[in-house]
Amino acid sequence: MAEREEPTGALVRPYAVTRGRTRPRLEIALEALIETTVRGRSAGANNGGQGREHQYIAALCDGRLQSLAEIAARMSLPLGVARVLIADMAAEGMVAVYEPTSLEDSNDAVGTELLERVLSGLRRL
Repeated sequence: MAEREEPTGALVRPYAVTRGRTRPRLEIALEALIETTVRGRSAGANNGGQGREHQYIAALCDGRLQSLAEIAARMSLPLGVARVLIADMAAEGMVAVYEPTSLEDSNDAVGTELLERVLSGLRRL
């Protein structure tokens, strides 16, 4: 497998990467998981008119779910910039975004049990 060429966030101003936009098309949680779709794979292979950042995100999330925070860290980009890029890609069908479920959506007993296990684990630290 060829080595991925990582875009360097330090060399490119964030507003240039997002074309001056600071607001994403859709809100994405930090812990949301991102996965490249079939359309994203084919666009990446054909270059699809996308920038280096889009290509890198598509390659990074191909076959492996990555959180928004992980993608931003790997690309050395501010979270806001990564959020705008990923939201653009999601709007174009290049990536799927899996938002975390809240404890309010789940059964109350299951949510309470999960919180108790987390608290117990933290106390053991």
